[in-house]
Parts: sequence; C-alpha cells; structure tokens
Amino acid sequence: MGGPKQHYATSSLVIGYALCSSLLAVINKFAITNFNYPGLLTALQYLTSVLGVRVLGKLGFVNHDPFVWKIANKFLPAAFIFYLAIFTNTNLLRHANVDTFIVFRSLTPLLVALADISFRRQPVPSKLTFVSLLIILFGAVGYVATDSGFNLTAYSWAFAYLITITTEMVYVKHMVTNLGLNTWGFVYYNNLLSLMMAPLFCGVTGEYSGVFAAVGSGSDRGGLFETVAFSAVLLSCVFGFLISFFGFACRKAISATAFTVTGVVNKFLTVGVNVLIWDKHASPFGLFCLLVTIAGGVLYQQSVTGVSGRSSQRDPAASYKLMGNKDGADDHSETDQE
Repeated sequence: MGGPKQHYATSSLVIGYALCSSLLAVINKFAITNFNYPGLLTALQYLTSVLGVRVLGKLGFVNHDPFVWKIANKFLPAAFIFYLAIFTNTNLLRHANVDTFIVFRSLTPLLVALADISFRRQPVPSKLTFVSLLIILFGAVGYVATDSGFNLTAYSWAFAYLITITTEMVYVKHMVTNLGLNTWGFVYYNNLLSLMMAPLFCGVTGEYSGVFAAVGSGSDRGGLFETVAFSAVLLSCVFGFLISFFGFACRKAISATAFTVTGVVNKFLTVGVNVLIWDKHASPFGLFCLLVTIAGGVLYQQSVTGVSGRSSQRDPAASYKLMGNKDGADDHSETDQE
C-alpha cells in the first residue's frame, strides 16, 4: 500500500527524532547549567513551539487543527502527563549528569512493553525481544550500583521521571491513535496546554520568586540575557520545537515500545557528545554499563525488525492501522516528546 515511499517517510521521521533526541539531552543540560530556572526554561520551550506552529500555519507552510476547547479537554490529561515528564526530566538534568538521565531513560522500553501488553493488549514480545529488554535493565542496575555521584535528590527526580515518562509514552500513544488530530495539531495542543500549566508549576515550586529576585537585583549571573545562557536557552527552544514535531510523528508511525527504544539507541551519540565536550559524565565502568543498556536497545531493534515483516500480529504498530486512520495519507506524510 504505502510501499518504499512510506518506508522512506517513516525512516526519515525516525532519524529526525533520533538526532533531535540524542542532542537535546546535552543541550538541555548545558542550558540548565547556565540558566538555573527549569520551570521558566520549559515554559520558553513551549512558547517557542506554539509560536512556531502559529507562524508556520499563517505562512501556509503547515496545516494544524484549530484550537477547540472540547478537544482540548479530552487532550488535557495527556498534556498534563507530558508536562510532568518534561518537568521531572529538566529537574533530573539539573541535579544529575546526562549519563544518569540516559540510564533511567533506557529503562522505559521494558516498562512500556509491559504496559503495552497489560493495558493496550499488544502482542507478547518474542523471547529474543524480552532478553534484549532484560539486558537494558541489567546494564542500568550495574550503573546505579557503581554510581559514585549518587545522591538522594537526583535519584528521587530520576524515579519520578521514570514513572511519568513511562506513563506518558503509553497514554500519549493512545491519544495519538484515537483523538484524530493531525501531527501539527498535536504539537499545537500539547505545547499550548503545557504553556497554560507552566505558571501553576512555577508557583507551586516557588521558582517565580527566584526569577523576580534575580531581575530585581540586576544580577546577570545565570540570567537569560547573559550571552552563554541566552544562546543555550535559544538552542534548547529550537530543538524542543523540532523534537515536538518528530516525536508526535514517530508516535503515529511506530509502536510505543519501538518509539521508546529509538530514544535509547540514539543515546550512543548523546554519550559520545557528552564525553567529548565536558567532564560531567560517569566513571569508565559506569560508561560501560551505560553502553550495555544501549546495546540491549540495539538487540531489541534487531529482534523486532526480524518479525515485523512476517506477521502484523507480531507488529504492535499494526494496531494503529486496524483502529482506523482518520487523517488518511496526511498522517503518513507528516507522521510523535519525548
């Protein structure tokens, strides 16, 4: 039906997501190191994405669904979970190095696979697939057990992130396959609703007082208009907008577990960049355990590739086609945070 053209489109989306995802963790760590206001940073990212969709829509480059409160109410729970995932992610990067983030991010394929089986009635993974997911788990356990930089605050945020990102992966996949918005519509709704929630979270965490104090004192340390901080925030906003599109597009094109593992495999590049640019990384053995988790992700990818072409029953992505594609070919041409 779709043939090579559809395969090429899906592959391009996955590659785009992989590049954005692999670089964004390092970029966000760089941004939060120089601009120590996680709530404001994420709010600026949401604002950039909303304005980006609106401007591109007005210029005729993209077509997004109009904002309707009835649809927004249905999507609100997914946007709230998404906001929590980004919020815990940013605070994890604030208190821990990128490697710790990657390890906990790497645990999500196993949890998402179990959730897919339990709640979305997806097929049980093959033995090779399950072994590869266990390799990811063992590598993560080895990293945590030897992490010399272990501290309670960082790991509290890590476990909070693990729970919210797993929930977000499964629930948002459910919304993507059932709500009927096009890709840019999901980007628009998700970021606009998240932007509306940002002041509430800044108030609950008390971050707004720190922002006002810095502005009132005229201090430029960590300020948005300091050159390095401004550049870091701007770069994170641009990549946040790009990953928002590629993330929703990939969620429409592939299964929740495959989408999650894609985020694990591309972390090879993240690890390489992180090791090269600064000393905020794990010990040699910690890096070895980290590479084990990524190797498990590669093994998983090979195991599902071997069976996906043989039977749609073994391909969780086939359930999307069976549920009915309301946007027709438009979804495949545009085909997601994450």
